Amino acid sequence: MFFHILTLFPDMVMEGLSTSILGRAMEKGLIHIEAVNIRDYADNKHLRVDDYTYGGGAGMLMRAQPVYGAYEAVVEKIGYRPRVVYLTPQGEVFRQSKARELAEEEHLILLCGHYEGIDERVLEEIVTDYVSIGDYVLTGGELPAMVLVDAISRMVPGVLGNGDSGEIESFSDGLLEYPQYSRPEEWHGKHVPEVLLSGHPANIEKWRREQSILRTAARRPDLLEHAGLTPEEWECAGRVLARTDQPPEEWEKS
Repeated sequence: MFFHILTLFPDMVMEGLSTSILGRAMEKGLIHIEAVNIRDYADNKHLRVDDYTYGGGAGMLMRAQPVYGAYEAVVEKIGYRPRVVYLTPQGEVFRQSKARELAEEEHLILLCGHYEGIDERVLEEIVTDYVSIGDYVLTGGELPAMVLVDAISRMVPGVLGNGDSGEIESFSDGLLEYPQYSRPEEWHGKHVPEVLLSGHPANIEKWRREQSILRTAARRPDLLEHAGLTPEEWECAGRVLARTDQPPEEWEKS
């Protein structure tokens, strides 16, 4: 998969994405990430990419021309017009389902805004998806773009060592991930649940599913509606939801 990140700060993007799992995935050719410097496509000798907004107001706005020039350079190189994701607080909230959807693309352009945003005309011309990573404001789109690259790359076959680990995680089935434990069996007086030591796959899977439901009910009850729970599982979640007068750390013990 190919990621083309249109940005004013290419070093920030590449330094953040070139380590750990993503760095190894790039070395293996499983994913390809390039940061396209929007400033390189400015049509003035000072490479200025911003200007005042019509109608007044505080702050500067990224001009349409250099953004479009960077976009056209990518299009010319790959031979077609791919999906373009603009990272903005005005977009749909990014979820695992969106990561899975975008992972199906061969090429993906991520557009990072700055200042007061980007001239609306170029957004209308090139953007296919408006995406937000949360209801807050950042100084630019680089960090959200890096979040998307990380989440989407995990869906690409071979990027994670274990082929199942990209799916058996929080949000993969609409629920938060179950608790996990490693050695030793006892630490600070706390013991690994007996079922995980039983070697009984069916019982372990049942326990993990139940714990995911309880944890989701305790920490993110808003996710339950779309998790496809059975009536019995709703009853399980209800035991937690009915105890909202207790501190959250006590809910999972119910």
